[in-house]
Amino acid sequence: MRVRVDVGGRLHVGFQNLSLAHKRLYGGVGIALDAPRVVLEAEPADRVVCEDDLVAEYAERSCSVFGVDGVDIDVVETLPRHVGLGSGTQTALATLAAVGRAHGREPDVRGLAPSLNRGGRSGVGVAAFESGGFVVDSGHPTERFTTSPPEAGEWSVPAVTARQDLPGDWRFLIVLPEAEAGRSGDGEDESMQSVIERADPAVADSLASLLTRRLLPAAAEGRLDAFGDAVGDFGRLNGAWYADEQGGVYRPPAGRLIDELAASPAVRGVGQSSWGPAVYGVTDAAGAKKARSDAERALASVGVGGQVHVARPQNEGARLRHLR
Repeated sequence: MRVRVDVGGRLHVGFQNLSLAHKRLYGGVGIALDAPRVVLEAEPADRVVCEDDLVAEYAERSCSVFGVDGVDIDVVETLPRHVGLGSGTQTALATLAAVGRAHGREPDVRGLAPSLNRGGRSGVGVAAFESGGFVVDSGHPTERFTTSPPEAGEWSVPAVTARQDLPGDWRFLIVLPEAEAGRSGDGEDESMQSVIERADPAVADSLASLLTRRLLPAAAEGRLDAFGDAVGDFGRLNGAWYADEQGGVYRPPAGRLIDELAASPAVRGVGQSSWGPAVYGVTDAAGAKKARSDAERALASVGVGGQVHVARPQNEGARLRHLR
């Protein structure tokens, strides 16, 4: 059978803790988006056929997981890679789901994600694929994860501790400046190890208070201004951990864009998603046009090219359907 898998990217606002002094490490906080998206179509084959090298690699591994010969995959849409929108996890899981469904299997995405080496730090991407929304995950026991994950197969994706639908009239401004790609792979592992070894445990205490007293209540009550301000503060506190690794609280040129956008009356809670360079802000349907134009002016003011997107929150998981 031929199947279609369709899922949006995600924003990664930050982690709850990166200090080895606390009992839980990581604990991701993030938001599922309806765009940009990765869209794949797949049908069974006697070998892996795909023109996209990354999707082909994930397809080979997924075929091994399911014990099937192959799959023919067409990449209809793709997320921009290594910019902070979760392209690695969403592409891997979309491929996994496509291979499974094409062969009549019901994929356990959460259980199988570690076999594709996804969900080892943050569980936000997996949770966003499963059910969308605003997501907080539980992190990992510090004594098991220290500065790097255990070997593959010896860990599971962090459980979701809080999930909330976000109002349908909210919008997320996403600015993708033309800049060096964000960290990934071995480079990201090395940077995270360095960050964790130096992380101030007091920052985690501030983040815990911010999460429980401001961010979660604002999400539950649908208060956009309060949510945006809390998201911005959460990201700024996270940036203090990364300053030595990325050249500041935000990596260039994200910091200059954030300073420009902070002055926009249409945008709240401006921050950097993951390692960037993606910059985001919170607005609503009425303010989306103004937010977009202010973002375009910010890019021009900073003197860099780039793309501007306005996305809705995605309150449901990936869409999987049979085409024939």
